[in-house]
Amino acid sequence: MSMFKKASLLLMALTLSASAALAGCSKESSGGGTSPDKTGAATKESEGNSAGGFVFGETPIEFSFYGNYDWYTMNPWGEDPATAWIKENKKVNVTAIQSGGNAQQKLSTMIASKTLPDVIWLDRGGDVEKLREAGMLVAFDDWLDKYPNMKKWVGESTINLLRSPDGKLYQFPNWYTTQPNGNSGYVVNKRIYEELGSPKLETFDDLYSYLQSVKNKYGSSVIPYDPGLEGQGIELMVSGFANDFPKTYVSMRAVPEGDKLTSLFVNPVYRETMQFASKLFREKLITQDALTQTEDHVKEKMYADRVAVFAASSPTEIAALADSTVKGANPNHPGFMMIWPLHKEGVDKNKVWPGDWAQLGWNVSVITKNHKNPEAVFAFLDWFTGEEGQRTIFWGPEGLYWEGTNEEGGPLFNDKYFSEPDKVSELMNTTNNFQWNGNTVFIDTRKAAIEMTFPEEKRNWETRWQSEITWKTQFNGTPFINLDPSSDSDEGIIQQKVEDIYKEATAKALFAKNDAEVLAVLDKAEADAQKAGFEKLLAYKTQKWQENVALMAGK
Repeated sequence: MSMFKKASLLLMALTLSASAALAGCSKESSGGGTSPDKTGAATKESEGNSAGGFVFGETPIEFSFYGNYDWYTMNPWGEDPATAWIKENKKVNVTAIQSGGNAQQKLSTMIASKTLPDVIWLDRGGDVEKLREAGMLVAFDDWLDKYPNMKKWVGESTINLLRSPDGKLYQFPNWYTTQPNGNSGYVVNKRIYEELGSPKLETFDDLYSYLQSVKNKYGSSVIPYDPGLEGQGIELMVSGFANDFPKTYVSMRAVPEGDKLTSLFVNPVYRETMQFASKLFREKLITQDALTQTEDHVKEKMYADRVAVFAASSPTEIAALADSTVKGANPNHPGFMMIWPLHKEGVDKNKVWPGDWAQLGWNVSVITKNHKNPEAVFAFLDWFTGEEGQRTIFWGPEGLYWEGTNEEGGPLFNDKYFSEPDKVSELMNTTNNFQWNGNTVFIDTRKAAIEMTFPEEKRNWETRWQSEITWKTQFNGTPFINLDPSSDSDEGIIQQKVEDIYKEATAKALFAKNDAEVLAVLDKAEADAQKAGFEKLLAYKTQKWQENVALMAGK
């Protein structure tokens, strides 16, 4: 779901690139007994049986997996109940290749040494195309009719959006969807909120007054406003300073004006947002390590009950566990809640979009030619995105917290699900690490339908606030997908320079002494970006955007 995801989440947005020296790769497979024979036709949804000596669920599959993100560290496969069940019952073993906190360099090294992993999990866009153009990726087209789930759940229109310029499909999407999803928004500590008299928290003026009250009452013992990783909670504030101005535009570093994309740095809505953020920062109403803190730092503060307002691209996972943690330490603690996205006075609250969603979801998995039997790996990914795979990786294997399914394929929870909420949250937070091709519609609709049958006190924290707030306040950003150029193209080189300029300008704007200095910082960023060739990059992104619009219109 980077300055962000994911998503964020996670789930959204999260952007990194691979680089350098693409050459052919011929490393021996780590297939661990998989057959190189081609497979035949699938016979049922959960198995994907095939001829040629390979039967999913019976023939062992082993592959290496690399998440191309600085922040991502894969948990050991088979050491939690869900992946242990998959390993034993579906004969699938996955070996992690970790980024070590330097994903770009790690991937470049593997490419140069011709030791690519079997599966790479990364952002859509230029780097996928670079790998494809170098002949390193395997196309999925011949398998779509053999294994039913990708075609059934991803759908033809989304598959077409994922196709490369050669017309073939190389990418398996994660958290693809046909309906709104996403978690971006604002979390409020109810204990602090109630102790301060439960004031109105709807506008940015309300927020400013509230954060001042927090600082005056609690001093340094409480962080008034924590924006999560890399200032995500600063970026999303832009959505409240004008009608229909989603955080998506900040992520793109570009704003639509008519049929063209224009520079973010000169946009008045963005400039006003940064002035407000700088004011909060210099008055120490925002944590002073907003741009450098790690996820562990955020968790530590939240779990210790030291944050009044927490905003991020996907705050629900941390907030849900913080909610159960503070209640466990103090049964009288009211926990955390989410609020409707904040806005400037005069802005329509129903036109505020702090996060976004797209048909293609978040990121993708690609299969490299490193594996001797890539079809077997695809068979697993196809099963993983289907009903049985999703139930298992999201709620654990049958018999642990659920027994049987309802008519829509959702799990029927048992008594342990309700009596062990902390263990359920712990499992879900662990298996979140393995949700590489999440099926948003299946998970969200089953989760919401099941949870809404429970009394409020028994509902899952995340599901409640997703249903009540976050899913209703996410922007459909599908027209703006796949705008990034290849990192080694002229436009890609310009984009990296603009990214560096953006990050430096963000830091300088936050530390500015007054509003005028904020504008001076952004003016310099604009000048530097234009000098770096920003107009050429914007023209490229505009073309890609218009191609998406035409494709979505069936042209």
